[in-house]
Amino acid sequence: QHGNVIVAGTRDCSLQRRFQKLVEEAPAPFLTDAQRKEIHSSAKAICLEAGYYGAGTVEYLVGQDGLVSFLEVNTRLQVEHPVTEETSGIDLVLQQFRIANGEELTITEDPEPRGHSFEFRINGEDAGRGFLPAPGPVTTFTAPSGPGVRVDSGVESGSVIGGQFDSMLAKLIVTGATREEALARSRRALAEFTVEGLATVIPFHAAVVSDPAFIGDGDSFSVHTRWIETEWDNQVPPFTAGQPIDDDEVLPRQSVVVEVGGRRVEVSLPGELSLGGNSGPAGAVRRKPKPRTRGGAGAGAASGDAVTAPMQGTVVKVAVEEGHTVEAGDLIAVLEAMKMENPVTAHKGGTITGLSVTAGDAITQGTVLT
Repeated sequence: QHGNVIVAGTRDCSLQRRFQKLVEEAPAPFLTDAQRKEIHSSAKAICLEAGYYGAGTVEYLVGQDGLVSFLEVNTRLQVEHPVTEETSGIDLVLQQFRIANGEELTITEDPEPRGHSFEFRINGEDAGRGFLPAPGPVTTFTAPSGPGVRVDSGVESGSVIGGQFDSMLAKLIVTGATREEALARSRRALAEFTVEGLATVIPFHAAVVSDPAFIGDGDSFSVHTRWIETEWDNQVPPFTAGQPIDDDEVLPRQSVVVEVGGRRVEVSLPGELSLGGNSGPAGAVRRKPKPRTRGGAGAGAASGDAVTAPMQGTVVKVAVEEGHTVEAGDLIAVLEAMKMENPVTAHKGGTITGLSVTAGDAITQGTVLT
């Protein structure tokens, strides 16, 4: 509009399932200076040539051979824009409003990246069961806090998440001076993030931030868009009702005032620690939490000859008819929940009898399909 285009920064969005993003980070790690320069100059040229004005995202694919290929331009901010805000110091939403109002950009040069930032999409999905959607009630929602930690969410304890919407409950954004510091802060924040009542991908994120493939070796990392499906060793247990919570789970916290260097400051301590007294070393007392359980979606499974729904959702397709003969692995039906379609297949060979659903039916987890 005024002849000025700036690149706010780069992002990497390789960690995906079903070609949908789960983790994003900025700046994009392990790019060479030549690749970064090529991406910046190409993005500017595309926007100038198209006469585009507004906030936008220019997407590229970097191949294993280092070749940078243009994919598309998304003419909007994206879900992961906070990591660019954190590492550029630019309020992208405010800039978008200013552009829409016809104002000229006050930023004239590409900002230098400051620090490193991750965004973890906190989705209502069961990573232990192939990221099946898991709508349901949120009985507890306790977000982490601390240096470099930001949570964007409209969910709270008592919210009910329906199957007709996207599965994302919140965004956890963690920033540090370096990628290593941001990863360390991410591990702590994910350990403190508590969502109960339904399955979430928090256990997946907690595993990924300690996975050598994602951490990288300093020069490169091996994560790609199909890494979760083809290479990741999924040790996340399926979410089930009554699943015990770890004994070392974070307990309620208490605030105390301490003096450091002549200054009085307020700090937050785990509730099981008691300052003073004669109980244990340095007066610290460990109080073991009482066993608790998580409610929520259980794993739908075939039982005997029956084929059951592995999740709550809507039947969008029935692929068989009464009396049909099927083999193990044949498609029985397709269910949709949280904007994702999930196939239900036969667990063994046999003949279809008692087919009980049709396209359009709303069903619950465990419903017998046939």
